[in-house]
Amino acid sequence: MPRFETIVAGICLGGWLLTGVFLLAPVPGIHGLGPPGALFPFAAALGWIVGNLYVARSKKSGLARHGLLALYYGGPTGLVWLWWAIQPATARRLAPLAPLWALGVFSVFYLVPVTLRRFPRSR
Repeated sequence: MPRFETIVAGICLGGWLLTGVFLLAPVPGIHGLGPPGALFPFAAALGWIVGNLYVARSKKSGLARHGLLALYYGGPTGLVWLWWAIQPATARRLAPLAPLWALGVFSVFYLVPVTLRRFPRSR
């Protein structure tokens, strides 16, 4: 695995681990990274950036595309869930389906560059 993908995998694994820690044992001193409504723009921006990174890296690296797809799609979603896990318990209780909607937003913005990577067609 190239060095860049190793760094991405480490950041994403750390995000998933911290998500588990915050959901299982909330830390009382942390009150979120911002307003809970900022989850959706964060998911949109992250999806767009990671989708473009996947397209650029899949063209350059010799790795299997399925492995890169799993890394670049499954990994950063942990950062979206981490944003949700750090929010106060009252915010999480008021909108329990917000992380699923944020995952949908992430998926749409991720899939746009991935599905359009072959356009415009070369002549």
